[in-house]
Amino acid sequence: MLVEDKYLKFALEIAKSAGDIIERDLSLQIKRTRKEDGTFLTGTDIYINRMVVKAVKDRFPGHSINSEEGSFFLEGSEYVWLCDPLDGTNQFARGVALCAFSLALVKNGKSVLGVIYDPFCKRMFYARENKGAFLNGKKIKVSSSRSLSGSQFGAIHWRGAEFDFSRLPDVLRDNDARSMQVSIAYMGALVAGGTFEGTIFPGTQPNETAAIKIIVEEAGGKVTDVFGNDQRYDIPIKGHIASNGILHKRLLKIISSIIKP
Repeated sequence: MLVEDKYLKFALEIAKSAGDIIERDLSLQIKRTRKEDGTFLTGTDIYINRMVVKAVKDRFPGHSINSEEGSFFLEGSEYVWLCDPLDGTNQFARGVALCAFSLALVKNGKSVLGVIYDPFCKRMFYARENKGAFLNGKKIKVSSSRSLSGSQFGAIHWRGAEFDFSRLPDVLRDNDARSMQVSIAYMGALVAGGTFEGTIFPGTQPNETAAIKIIVEEAGGKVTDVFGNDQRYDIPIKGHIASNGILHKRLLKIISSIIKP
């Protein structure tokens, strides 16, 4: 299935508008509160969320939207937009410019379009099914690294996550690999661009992963749940492993040795 140009155009326009708001608000010391899971929520998250929900309802009234801070569902809709309006809110809330906007289009559970935008460096990652992955209009591909040694990974974890990955940074370090923890969407985009070799996510929210899925795989990589299986993105997920493909089995083996459901 080829995704229509109008969907990509819409996603890119929304990403740019959201990015402008994120960039503007970073220095304004926006009021923040803590959610039940301990992460921050800001007025910027809520404002962008409302903007995206309204835009989808206005432009594509037959589509549903699943967004981190508020959703809109239509029974029987085969298309669902999945959005993380501000991925990296914890950094943003402290005035650190390490966050991104993420938007994906899912058809019958399959991610078919994704956009991840870093507004501070003006880096727009995007992909459509069977069309390749791009950064600011230039085609990108994943890293060709075959060794964990010297590789860079995104190893995010938090207290109360579905899967306990708290040991993962130490295990990666034991394999002479490096890890860091920032915006999961942005780290996923860096896997697609070849800067990171992989990223591992322990949560169940599909809007955190749907854009990563299509962008990384269109760049030549692989994205599965933490057990190595493909999964739907219109229901809760079982985390994700996104990699350059070459190291995927190695990462699965590491995860299977430490995972605590």
